[in-house]
Amino acid sequence: MKTKVSLVFITLISTFILHAQQQQKGIIGTTNWMNNWTNFKPFANEYNEATNIIAGTINKDTKLLKRNTYQLVGVVYVTNNATLTIEPGTVIRGDDKTCGTLVITNGSKIMAEGLETDPIIFTSNKEKTERRPGDWGGIIVLGKAPINTLGGLHTLPFDLEPLLNHYGGPDAEDNSGILKYIRIEYAGRKLSALKELNGLSLAGVGRKTVLNNIQISYSNDDSFECYGGDLNLTNLISYRTTDDDFDFTQGAQINISNSIAIRHPFSSDVSGSRCFEVDSYDKIQNTDMSKKLTHINASNITLVNLEENNQGLVRESIYIKENTFFNLTNSIVSGFSPFVLLEENIGNGTVNLSKITFKNIIANNCNGGVTSESSGTNASLQNWYDQPEFAIRYSKLKNSELFTTPNIKGNPDFRANVNNTIAIGN
Repeated sequence: MKTKVSLVFITLISTFILHAQQQQKGIIGTTNWMNNWTNFKPFANEYNEATNIIAGTINKDTKLLKRNTYQLVGVVYVTNNATLTIEPGTVIRGDDKTCGTLVITNGSKIMAEGLETDPIIFTSNKEKTERRPGDWGGIIVLGKAPINTLGGLHTLPFDLEPLLNHYGGPDAEDNSGILKYIRIEYAGRKLSALKELNGLSLAGVGRKTVLNNIQISYSNDDSFECYGGDLNLTNLISYRTTDDDFDFTQGAQINISNSIAIRHPFSSDVSGSRCFEVDSYDKIQNTDMSKKLTHINASNITLVNLEENNQGLVRESIYIKENTFFNLTNSIVSGFSPFVLLEENIGNGTVNLSKITFKNIIANNCNGGVTSESSGTNASLQNWYDQPEFAIRYSKLKNSELFTTPNIKGNPDFRANVNNTIAIGN
C-alpha cells in the first residue's frame, strides 16, 4: 500500500512541476542553457588561421575535423545526396572576398552536431578588429518538405547555380541532417537591395531535421528564415541581427519553443526590424491557396530590446501579414513599439483574429499593445485582446528586474525573475 501511495504522490508532484514549467513565461530551464556554448562577444575572439580550403562542390560523404580550421571560399554546394559531417569544436571561416556560403542541396545532409562544451563555429575570416555583419554569406539548407508556391517547387533569390537551387516537395518528414550546438557569426551578405542572404536559410526543410541550440550573432539580414517546410525548433538565439530574428513564409509549419531574440537599437535596418515577421506568401498570385498557409506555434519565447527606453530603429516585436496563423504563448516581450503590428489587410472580425492568439504574455515597456496598420481598428483590437482568456499583462519593469541576469557583457541569463513575473501575472 505504501508503495502505491508513494507512486501516486510522485506522479502528482511530477504533474504539478510539469504544469508549473509549462506556465512559466519566457525561456525556461532548470539551469541557464546559454552557458558554455554561446558567445556574445565574438569580436573579441581569436580564431586560428585557416589550414584547409573548402571550395566548389562536395559530391561524396565528407568529414571536417576539429584539428583543422577551414576557410569557406565562394558558394560551396553539398550535392549528389552526400553527407557533410562536422566534428564538435570545428571552426569554419567564411571568406569575405568571395562571399563564402554553404549550400546543402535537396537530398543531401549536414551533420553538424556540436557539444555544449565544444560547439561548432561558423564565423568571419577577418581579423577580430575588422569583423562586421555580412562578412560572408551564411548557411542554406534546401529540402523536400511542402511549400505553398504554385507547382510545389521554388528557388531562392541568391544567385545560386540554377540546377542546384530548388526546394520543396511532398515529404514533410524529410531529413536534411542535424544542426546542434553551433554558432553562426557575421553572416548575411546583402547581394543587392532585393537579394539578402540570411544567417541560416531553411527552405522546404522537413521535420526529421534536428535544429536546436543554435546562436546566430551579427547577421546583416535575418538570423533564421524558413521558406515553407515543417520544423520543430528549440533553444535558438538571435543576437543583434540587422533585420528580422525569425522570418517565416511560403506556408511554413513551425513549432518554435524556448528561444530568444536579443535586439539592439543600433544594430537594426532602416527598413524596420522585427523579432518575428510572419506571412504566408510573397505574392498571392504565385501561391497555391489549396496548400497550407503559414502556421507558427511559438511558446516560451523571450523578445528583448537591450536598450531600455530607446527604440532606435527597432520597431514592433512581431509583424503578421494576412492569411497567417500565429500563436504565441507563455512568453515575454520587452521594449518594443508597439508589442504587435498586424497588416492592414487583417480585419478585426472573429474569423481573422481567431487565427492570431497571444496567451499568457508579459508585454513589458512596450509602447502600444496589439495594433493594426489600419488605425481605425485599434480600439476594437485592444478590446479583443484584453479579454481575460488571453492573459496579456502589461508592465513597466527594468530588464534587471524582469530577467535573472540580463548583463550581456558577462554570462547573461535571460530566464525570467519568477517572483516578479508571478506578481505581474496576478
